[in-house]
Amino acid sequence: MQANGAGQGQESSELSCLNSAQNGESSSAGGTHSNGLFSSTDNGNSVGTSNGSSTGPGSGTLKKRLSQAEEDVIRLIGQHLHGLGLNQTVDLLMQESGCRLEHPSATKFRNHVMEGEWDKAENDLNELRALMHSPNAIVRMKFLLLQQKYLEYLEDGKVLEALQVLRGELTPLKYNTDRIHVLSGYLMCSHAEDLRAKAEWEGKGTASRCRLLDKLQTYLPPSVMLPPRRLQTLLRQAVELQRDRCLYHNTKLDSNLDSVSLLLDHVCSRKQFPCYTQQILTEHCNEVWFCKFSNDGTKLATGSKDTTVIIWQVDPESHQLKLLRTLEGHAYGVSYLAWSPDDTYLIACGPDDCSELWLWNVQTGELRTKMSQSHEDSLTSVAWNPDGKRFVTGGQRGQFYQCDLDGNLLDSWEGVRVQCLWCLGDGRAVLASDTHQRIRGYNFEDLTDRNIVQEDHPIMSFTVSKNGRLALLNVATQGVHLWDLQDRVLVRKYQGVTQGFYTIHSCFGGHNEDFIASGSEDHKVYIWHRRGELPIAELTGHTRTVNCVSWNPAIPGLMASASDDGTVRVWGPAPFLDSQEADGLNGNNLFWFYQIAS
Repeated sequence: MQANGAGQGQESSELSCLNSAQNGESSSAGGTHSNGLFSSTDNGNSVGTSNGSSTGPGSGTLKKRLSQAEEDVIRLIGQHLHGLGLNQTVDLLMQESGCRLEHPSATKFRNHVMEGEWDKAENDLNELRALMHSPNAIVRMKFLLLQQKYLEYLEDGKVLEALQVLRGELTPLKYNTDRIHVLSGYLMCSHAEDLRAKAEWEGKGTASRCRLLDKLQTYLPPSVMLPPRRLQTLLRQAVELQRDRCLYHNTKLDSNLDSVSLLLDHVCSRKQFPCYTQQILTEHCNEVWFCKFSNDGTKLATGSKDTTVIIWQVDPESHQLKLLRTLEGHAYGVSYLAWSPDDTYLIACGPDDCSELWLWNVQTGELRTKMSQSHEDSLTSVAWNPDGKRFVTGGQRGQFYQCDLDGNLLDSWEGVRVQCLWCLGDGRAVLASDTHQRIRGYNFEDLTDRNIVQEDHPIMSFTVSKNGRLALLNVATQGVHLWDLQDRVLVRKYQGVTQGFYTIHSCFGGHNEDFIASGSEDHKVYIWHRRGELPIAELTGHTRTVNCVSWNPAIPGLMASASDDGTVRVWGPAPFLDSQEADGLNGNNLFWFYQIAS
């Protein structure tokens, strides 16, 4: 312990649209299969109703009048069955329910698009005009139709016809002239493959027309034509929402509905979460002040008051840690560690009275640089530039340097009393917390700085999310705060942790960095879901202050904590996890669940 002063899927589109083209014929042809796009047909006239009971030979009688929601569900089911090719089933469903899958004009338009009858599809737009909310949408839809017509002519080698479409039909629309200029350039394509590559177009046929129809459908009200694969979209959204609200969901999100059961609610067990001690590392012989997994997750570095840094290797199968090498000679102890972006180097810093930092080659175990500008310096924090060729370092005595890998001073900023540092992904901005209870952004190129975060109490440490949007602060006497760096607002204050004036390091973790973990002066590790203020887990086992927590960036179920008790604990899922077992939500978790749900 050291005392110290924040669309829709495309699968099956070809099948769906192909079925539409082959089976969803317009009812104007006598005896043509309606495929559910009409409730039934009689010499080409629709006899289905938009609601109520249906009549006709072989049909059932619907006793009650359907509500709008019930109609919508029937249409969704009909569209899904239609996409599977179960056309007779769709016909029967529409006939018995008295519903209509889509407007007759929309059906006719769909068929003409899929058959490439562009003049007829254009005429269909005039019928659809009265059904649309935005008159301007007709121009956009016509543009999309003519663009497809133009490209198909070019692919067929009909250059004169394509030129006529470009000059006589597309240009007079006076819409999206930039795109028209791009289209005109395709006239120079020497062959069909060149055209498809430059236009990023699938070519004439079902695939490109399906994609075109998906775009056209966005301009039509759902009462006229359902958005493509609407039922799958709703189911996918429901699954994603359940995952988002799941307390312990910590695996990669899979948008494929085939990977989940739609018959059960999504629940992850706490036993799948890194809440259980897997290892206790006892090789340090004094307080352990810092721990940090490498960027690729294959190693863990730990720094101690005992003057050593230990590099641990993570077994990719068992996730057990094994001592790889010990780096010695840090006279004041090691209070901070930073891996280079490619994990080749590791920089070690000491506590307040340390004027040196060490740059180690992790692969060879050799000390590349031991840097000290002045014996009066205090170099307690460091951050790598994303290029891996430079780093910034500083401390509370007013030093703030940018250096190369040999420790040569490249730039300096006078009078900044640095508590903690972070380089943003653009390689230009450096964030630094200082003794004025704030985080400021510094640009070493144009020597500008600006205030980003202002707290009311000292910021003991902070870390930034991978996307650079959120910052996680450990604030003296206040605990853990989440800030949005872009909007410069305090997002959330996390409850439970005990934070005085000692430096404690928290971290983001889990898949998509959905979780937050922090040490605490009450000897515990606290874990929160990023969207909930109450902890979802309190991990016990350490016997003194937990100074630092690090979540493995490559293995979301692996976490390490460093403590003044001289140990490093490695946390993982329960050792004997029954894959069929799912824990129920306890009262505290239910409260948290409803808190984020609202």
